[in-house]
Amino acid sequence: MIDDLSKTLRAILSQPGTLGLEASQIVFDPPTDQFDPGDTTVDLFLYDIREDAELRSNELEYERANGTVTIRQPPLRVACSYLVTAWPVAGNGNGGDELSLQEHKLLGQILQLLSQYPTIPSQFLQGSLANQEPPLPMVTARADGLQNPAEFWTAMSNQMRASLTITLTIAVDVFEPEEAPGVIASQISFGERTSPDEETISTATLEEFFRIGGVVTDSNDDPVEGATVTITENNLSAETDSQGRYRIGLLSTGNYTLQVVSGIITHNVNISVPPSDLDEYNVKLP
Repeated sequence: MIDDLSKTLRAILSQPGTLGLEASQIVFDPPTDQFDPGDTTVDLFLYDIREDAELRSNELEYERANGTVTIRQPPLRVACSYLVTAWPVAGNGNGGDELSLQEHKLLGQILQLLSQYPTIPSQFLQGSLANQEPPLPMVTARADGLQNPAEFWTAMSNQMRASLTITLTIAVDVFEPEEAPGVIASQISFGERTSPDEETISTATLEEFFRIGGVVTDSNDDPVEGATVTITENNLSAETDSQGRYRIGLLSTGNYTLQVVSGIITHNVNISVPPSDLDEYNVKLP
C-alpha cells in the first residue's frame, strides 16, 4: 500500500506539462553521501510513518445486503511524510544556469505543482489506493515537517541542502470485515417490575411483542422497492426500501399471513412469530 502511495506521487510529478519535472527521474532513495544520480533527479525520501490520531475513529461501518450485515472496523489513518530534494546534473538540459539555481527551480516547480492538490486527484491513484474513500489528504511544505534538518543531514552523512516535505494520509484496513445475519426480529417486553430496584418483570404482568423484518425479491432475486407488506390479521403494513427491506410490528406470539403486493402481483406467505429460521420473513415473488 505504501509503495502504491510512492507510485502515486511519481505519477503526479511525471504528468505531461510539468516542464522540467517530466524530464527528471523520480526516485525514493535515502539522500546519503553515496547518493550521486547520473541524471537530473527528484528524490522523495520516505522518512516518517505514523498514525494520524486526529483522524482516529471508533465507529463501526455497516453494509446491509441480501439479508446479511457486513461489519467493518474503521481503518487506521496513517500519515506518510516524504523529504523532497532536487539533484540537477550539468549537461542534462540545464542550459547555462548554475546547478544551485536549477535546484531551486525544480523545488519551486514541485512546490507549485503539489500545492494545487489538498487531496490527491483520483486519476493519479495507483494500485490499492484507486478506490480509497474519503479522498487522500496531501499537505505540502507543512510547518511541522522535518524538525531538525541539520541532525537529519548529519545522520545521512551528507551536506545540508534545500528540501521540502510532503505528508499524505492513507487509510489502512487492519481487520477483515465480518458478516452476520441481518436482524429479522426484535423482542419488546412490557410489564411491572418485581420491585422498584430490579429490572426483572413480573411473570403475571409480562407481555411480549415482536417487530419483524425481511427482504422482498423478484423472480430474479433482485430487491423489490415500493412493495406493500401487510399482516392481514391486524392490517399492519410497511413499504420496502430501495434494497427490498421492510420492518413491521408490533406483533404478539402466534401465526400470521404476510401479504406482499407489488404492482399486479399479490403473494401470501404463512409466518410464525417468533421466527423458526433466519429466512422466514424473506419473500420471493413469483
